[in-house]
Amino acid sequence: MTYRRLQPAIEHSLTDFPAVVLLGPRQAGKTTLAKIVANARTDSLYLDLERPSDLAKLSDPELFLSRHTNQLVVLDEIQRQPELFAVLRSLIDENRTPGRFLLLGSASPELLRQSSESLAGRIVFHELAPFDVSETQPTHAQLQNFWLRGGYPLSWLAKSDTTSFAWRESFIATHLERDIPSFGIRVPSTTLRRFWQMLAHLHGQLWNASRLASGFGVSAPTVQHYLDILEATYMLRRLPPLQANLGKRLVKSPKIYLRDSGLLHALLGIESLNDLAGHPVVGASWEGWVLEQIAQLIGTQWQLSFYRTASGAEMDVIAERGNKKIGFEIKFSSAPKPAKGFWSAMSDLKLAHAYIIAPVQSGYPLASNVDVVPAIELAMLLEAL
Repeated sequence: MTYRRLQPAIEHSLTDFPAVVLLGPRQAGKTTLAKIVANARTDSLYLDLERPSDLAKLSDPELFLSRHTNQLVVLDEIQRQPELFAVLRSLIDENRTPGRFLLLGSASPELLRQSSESLAGRIVFHELAPFDVSETQPTHAQLQNFWLRGGYPLSWLAKSDTTSFAWRESFIATHLERDIPSFGIRVPSTTLRRFWQMLAHLHGQLWNASRLASGFGVSAPTVQHYLDILEATYMLRRLPPLQANLGKRLVKSPKIYLRDSGLLHALLGIESLNDLAGHPVVGASWEGWVLEQIAQLIGTQWQLSFYRTASGAEMDVIAERGNKKIGFEIKFSSAPKPAKGFWSAMSDLKLAHAYIIAPVQSGYPLASNVDVVPAIELAMLLEAL
């Protein structure tokens, strides 16, 4: 069983809050993690709201749940029954004991709205993403396979690249045909798949709604709506530009990345490392994969952005926490050499330190305040910040 980095945080939240919500994409491992947390307690109850037999028990939810006041009740796929939030609020207000409910669900506007309105002050949220490097702990030799397959457990643990690729194709189809409609979103699956594939080809580029809308044959607000759907369901990350008053002409559009590299490769028909090595997206794919590792590992107290000016100064990722600012440059090279724009960004932003993340076997200093860091050591680096 792969240890999930989020487990201690969930267990701690259950000692402070009556209800804890674990959100994330389907198949990221939410159910497995919840059962591990529940089984560690002396008494717990697990209900899957997609299972008719469990759903039948909740025909009168207040009556049923009031009989399990002293247990941790795990409600899986909670977005299927949003009306339960009002019942949970009533039960929690009667007895505010911490650790009463662990709710699992995929992101949906309805779920977030219902939970925030009904359980304000009674609930805390956690996001479970697919595996990161701290959880899989790949060797240098395994790292590129992890990048190829992505972090979804059943993709990473598949017995072959062919099986992994087939699983990811099935995941994409199910997400479009079943999951998104279940959130009440009415966009034809074929339309959204074509849009998703277009984004895969634009992975790591600046978002230009008007240009994409023109190529897609719809309005700019429509493609913005499609983008919001994929972002809300954890398929896409929007990296904003740095907001700073530096007397420079800064790029103002966000950059768009598909969050899981394995799904990116499936959408582009990339089945093997040989396919990936010869594909035009290889550099952008590596950049997005490293960005996602940083986003997962650095913690929510850090704000991430990128820096780019009209004059060519550029830094792939800027991490800010209060007055602290750190730069990350991402290179798919065994001997990375940052361009002139990197050094200009260092000077513009007055960065105390920057790191170049690359698929190297061991790290080394490039300058007094710039280090090349192996991607497999990202977790160790970010933990020390």
